[in-house]
Amino acid sequence: MSKDILEKAFQMLEKHPLCDHCLGRQFALLGRGIENHERGKAIKLALTLKAHALSISKSKHGIKILKVLATNGFSEIAKETLKKMRKRVPEKSAPKKCFLCENKFAILDNLAKKAIKQLKNYEFENFLVGIELPFSVEEREDEFRAKFEVNYGENMRNEFGRILGKKIIQESGKTVDHKKPDIVVLVDPFAEKIRLQVNPLYVAGRYRKLVRDIPQSKWFCSNCRGKGCEKCNWTGKMYPESVEEIIAKPFLDETGGEKASFHASGREDIDARMLGKGRPFVIEITKPKKRFLNLKKLERIVNAYAEGKVEVSDLKPANKNVVRKLKKAETAQKEYRVLIEFENRITAKDLRLLEEKLSNTIVKQRTPLRVLHRRADLTREKYIYEVKVKKLSPKKAEMKIRCQGGLYVKELVTGDEGRTTPNVSELLNNKAKPLKLDVLNVIMGD
Repeated sequence: MSKDILEKAFQMLEKHPLCDHCLGRQFALLGRGIENHERGKAIKLALTLKAHALSISKSKHGIKILKVLATNGFSEIAKETLKKMRKRVPEKSAPKKCFLCENKFAILDNLAKKAIKQLKNYEFENFLVGIELPFSVEEREDEFRAKFEVNYGENMRNEFGRILGKKIIQESGKTVDHKKPDIVVLVDPFAEKIRLQVNPLYVAGRYRKLVRDIPQSKWFCSNCRGKGCEKCNWTGKMYPESVEEIIAKPFLDETGGEKASFHASGREDIDARMLGKGRPFVIEITKPKKRFLNLKKLERIVNAYAEGKVEVSDLKPANKNVVRKLKKAETAQKEYRVLIEFENRITAKDLRLLEEKLSNTIVKQRTPLRVLHRRADLTREKYIYEVKVKKLSPKKAEMKIRCQGGLYVKELVTGDEGRTTPNVSELLNNKAKPLKLDVLNVIMGD
């Protein structure tokens, strides 16, 4: 073993008591295929052999090294060597704890058992160990490494994490994932505490809303803000149910999760249906106990629970990137059908005019008055790809629109007091109002 390594190791031990792990860790990048405690033990053994040889040649320095190893190095071999040489072993003055880890590497088996016990409550495919160390411990190690100019070392956090990870793999048979683990096992070896960070479960699909007058998400009472009052019949909600709640309950029942968050590509109005193939959504389950779901079975459970009001399809595993994509409404095209009633009679020429003027057109919409209380007052530009209009009666027509996501269709009909241009009422100089609105399709972009 290099003379420089032994000299530096002795300098460290002469100043501070170090366990095999903490001494070996200072030279972690030297040598492959061995753990730090094996490396530390080997360094101490090499120092013992060197010291014994020196002491045989009557060197006082050899005795000094052996005494340091017996005390600050916690070396039984050095103690036995001193006893056979009939040299006093300084038992009373010997330190009890490692200067750096305070002997916490000795309790890793117990910590691993605690972690395994907690993990048994959850289904998971992979995990990651995260180590939480007191600031004073990290600062102490940083000062130690600077003082002894440690160039080939590994920090304590890495060693704790690696060893615990291997023990959990052996017990659970699971794998480590450094990027997107199902569960992060957070361990504080000094406080001897373990907590699990259970990452969310994401499932994507499409939903159809088959009836009107159900909001997409839970709508808290505007009077009590969800606390419950006479106005909302002490429910805390403006509407008794929502698409979100209808879908979320079976998911929570099946996964044992704490709560569900609902993400969708835009939203339809309360009085609009969502038809066709349905609107893309992702449901995010917080702290799920079960992850291995039979999604076809869950689809049937949700649809049975929804009682013909909502229907889900195409359920499949997802991730946070899918949620980000859904939030970009501009990436999706939407197809709508709206039933319009006019103040005055309409003609075939009127319908052709609407198709001509509204197809391949950019519509400028200032935030509608009906949502101004919850959205910023901005002017947005939305593109209409195609409009088709069919006359139903002298004063009624059906209009189908394929447009960029985010277009306010009701305001396209009414004009919203001039806040949307062009609009149906203005183009025909005939006041128009939407009677029924359906979303027919949501086409997600790449």
